[in-house]
Amino acid sequence: MSYNLSGNLKSSAALYPNRFVYSFLDQSVTYQELDAMVDKVASGLYDKGIGKGDRVALVLGNCPEFVIAYYGILRAGASVVPINPNFTSREITYILSNSKAKAVIASYGLSQLLSSLVNKLENLQMTFYTESLNPFNSWEQLLQSSENEFVPPSINENDLAVVLYTSGTTGNPKGAMLSHRNMGSNAETFGEYFGYTQDDRIIATLPMFHVFCMTVCINTPIKCGAHILIIPKFNPTEVVNTISREKATLFAGVPTMYRFMMQVNATAEDFSSIRACFSGGASLPLDLLNQFQEKYKVDILEGYGLSETAPITTFTPLNGIRKPGSVGLNFPNVINKIVDPNGLEVPVGEIGELIVQGPNVMLGYLEMPEATFASIKNGWFYTGDLAKMDEDGYFYIIDRIKDLIIVGGYNVYPREVEEVLYQHSAVVEAVVIGIPDSNFGESVKAFVVCNDQNISIEEIMLFAQERLAKYKYPREIEILSELPKNSTGKILRRTLRPSVGVNK
Repeated sequence: MSYNLSGNLKSSAALYPNRFVYSFLDQSVTYQELDAMVDKVASGLYDKGIGKGDRVALVLGNCPEFVIAYYGILRAGASVVPINPNFTSREITYILSNSKAKAVIASYGLSQLLSSLVNKLENLQMTFYTESLNPFNSWEQLLQSSENEFVPPSINENDLAVVLYTSGTTGNPKGAMLSHRNMGSNAETFGEYFGYTQDDRIIATLPMFHVFCMTVCINTPIKCGAHILIIPKFNPTEVVNTISREKATLFAGVPTMYRFMMQVNATAEDFSSIRACFSGGASLPLDLLNQFQEKYKVDILEGYGLSETAPITTFTPLNGIRKPGSVGLNFPNVINKIVDPNGLEVPVGEIGELIVQGPNVMLGYLEMPEATFASIKNGWFYTGDLAKMDEDGYFYIIDRIKDLIIVGGYNVYPREVEEVLYQHSAVVEAVVIGIPDSNFGESVKAFVVCNDQNISIEEIMLFAQERLAKYKYPREIEILSELPKNSTGKILRRTLRPSVGVNK
């Protein structure tokens, strides 16, 4: 089989021409209509000199234009560089420069920044804005019929499809190069694994520029002829109301989303149409998993993945054994192993680094051969995550290697401490870091968000001391009104670390 993401849309448009591919606010569009718009965008880009080997940045939030442009860029033979529209001008400038993007499709709010960059960045030649009230190149130009006949270029499955910039813990982000095979195989397998059909209706409120949404909420449903319910920005009440009103069957989110949805005044009846919820992006606290499933009577299936693996490498099966705390089994056609620092597989139950091999593993990091060489060895991608595997082949993510805290020679895994803190009824969110300690090298510090303003640090400290070994419990606890998060709701542990002392 040869993978082609825009070809998947073309096939579904032929099979399900009059079925809705997405709904957004009060607008619903069929597969046939979307495919025609994608053809126009591809033709418009082609007329302006965008073709095979070029890169086009996509700086948009969740909207129909993202989906249209995404597939239009791919159909033109170019590759997509998704960028978070909330990034700072420095971050956007870096990615445009590093990716050598030839064009940008963005919202009009970024016109001032982008128009100035056209003259500064050698490769950036043109910009298009999705709102028509601007004096620059507009989205409508891409949708105009071309006098020239457009014949889509042939796509090889190893051609570059998407360049995803990872949020690295240090330095500038790296561009993970994902081919049509990387993205297409993961989407196809996800659809088969969870039985996607044209009758499914999936909520897309995860950021579309993020690989989790891209695979689970866009590429997979379009491959399978399903219906995407686009929500511009996550709002827990709106999500629950949409699930109930539109009879959604699938929902994908990150742990933070599930926590906020727990606070909505809703019942299991509102989730009666849901056949599965998917969680990824960060570890799902066991306490939250149990509470959500008890309240809404739905299963949350947890998986694991990275931008570099398009993204999924393991997932809990839909029909099979479910082990709370586990991220499931090897995803079909993907192999995961746990190895020691020498790359040798460790015994069952022991902790080591998780490495991955499969058709989903990236081509490498753009313009970074040394970083590519360091992360891909003998066909295996080294994730940088500590994990273990049980006797049944279920994987458990322990922590990032860089997040490991060493107290007097003893390993402390932040997630273990966080799980204990989450058991306290007043703790809504928790994150643990290592801080410098003159006696033990490092000690444990916790940041928590509480739902009780009268709770004391001493009470939480005592709660942890009663449940953790002496070297594991936090020596410091700080109560915050909220924890810093990225666009997907993942807690940004690195922003809480001290600027000196502990190098992580």
